[in-house]
Amino acid sequence: MKQSSILLAITLAFSLLALQGCGGGGAKVNSTVTTTTMGQELQDLETTYNKGLLTEEEYKKARKAILKRYK
Repeated sequence: MKQSSILLAITLAFSLLALQGCGGGGAKVNSTVTTTTMGQELQDLETTYNKGLLTEEEYKKARKAILKRYK
C-alpha cells in the first residue's frame, strides 16, 4: 500500500514536470486586420489631397504605398 502511494506520487510529479514544458515556447504572434478596401483607402487619400491637407508629393507617395500593399 505504501509502495503504491509512493509510486503514484512519483508518477504524478513526473507528469506535472512534463506538462510544464508545454507552455507554447514563447512565440510572439502579430495579427493585423484591415477593414478598408484599396478603393476606400484611395478615395480617402484623394479626398484628403483635394482638401489641401497633403502636398502632391505626399499624395503620390501615399498612393504608391497603398497600391504596393495590395499587390
